[in-house]
Amino acid sequence: MNLFERIKNSISADVHELLDQKEEKNPLSLLNQYLRQCELEVNKAHKLVERQQLLKDQFVREMEEAEAKAAKRAHQAEIAQQANEQELYQFALQEKEQHALRAANLKESTLQAEKDLVELEQKYEQMKHKLKDMQIKRMELMGRENVARAHQKMDRVIDPTHSIKKSAFRFDELESYMDRLEQKVNADYHASSMEAKLAKLEKDWKKEESSTTV
Repeated sequence: MNLFERIKNSISADVHELLDQKEEKNPLSLLNQYLRQCELEVNKAHKLVERQQLLKDQFVREMEEAEAKAAKRAHQAEIAQQANEQELYQFALQEKEQHALRAANLKESTLQAEKDLVELEQKYEQMKHKLKDMQIKRMELMGRENVARAHQKMDRVIDPTHSIKKSAFRFDELESYMDRLEQKVNADYHASSMEAKLAKLEKDWKKEESSTTV
């Protein structure tokens, strides 16, 4: 294989490499990027659902504690009243009312937290289903892309002319350019070769002329 054939093959290989790189920038790569972002968002949503569950559980504990304290103070107020301990009765009664009010407020907060948790869990499940659907869609696109790539690479072997015509690069122009380059190099080589022959002829002639003169 001569120098020009190697140059042509090298350029053709570079062109195919560029085509492969161009094929990589397709909707599938964008879908993969979008899926990675969605997976991050789903993970964040999962953490928020867990946090809401912990918050709801904390509301329940606080509410139960306030109800227990209110019940305790109510019992103590009843005992103080029976013992005719007016000061202790008033203190226990006030404490019972405060705990009861706190328990009522916490009950409302607990109900709201439970409602919010249900909504978050539903949306989280929807996000998981959506993500799963997109993952399946990616598998379908990967299959279609694989078939398309396989056909394209097979077509290059089965019908190179057809593959080249579909390429964004004009290989006929490349071939023509390489031919012109080869002709120029050959012409330059021929000219330099003739120049060298003339120089040698002139040198030999001068040498012969000098020896004849002597």
